[in-house]
Amino acid sequence: MATSLENILQDARACRLCKDDLPLGPRPVVRAETSSPVLIIGQAPGTKVHASGIPWDDVSGNNLREWLAIDKTVFYDTRKISIVPMGLCYPGKGKSGDLPPRPECAPKWHEPIIGQLTNIKLTLLIGQYAQLHYLGKQHKTLTERVRHWKDAPEGYFPLPHPSPRNRIWMKKNPWFEIEVLPELRQRFDSAMGK
Repeated sequence: MATSLENILQDARACRLCKDDLPLGPRPVVRAETSSPVLIIGQAPGTKVHASGIPWDDVSGNNLREWLAIDKTVFYDTRKISIVPMGLCYPGKGKSGDLPPRPECAPKWHEPIIGQLTNIKLTLLIGQYAQLHYLGKQHKTLTERVRHWKDAPEGYFPLPHPSPRNRIWMKKNPWFEIEVLPELRQRFDSAMGK
């Protein structure tokens, strides 16, 4: 008998697989519904998201919603958008930002959760960890993967992380706003049936 998405999400939210390695303890943050046409795969929750339990509930989320030209009502409607990060819990702080997502997480949870999302038309791969996991090493850097977004398999769209820490990247790569964001919005609207 197949397990329902609701049961899988319940198990994922109760996951304690790497509890001993999480500085703030486990608090898996994931949202999904089988009807969602859009899937967002980011890195892992930050401290603000860990505290609130709401994905992309920070400045990065504001920037991402601006890129997509949508408000929080649409963004948090799981009938429209599922959010399954590479790491479901806050991994801790590193030298230049948060640590990478825990390596146990995506292998444990992505296939069972994403396998239930049969209506996905567009998957946003945000940041290097999601891109390497799903796109491999066809292009060596995040910048190359984003610049060559057309090379991604159909339905996948690589993006830089919308963190304010990436302001320098945005300034160095003005083509992103000129060329990539309009295409992103068009593909997002198309996936949403607009």
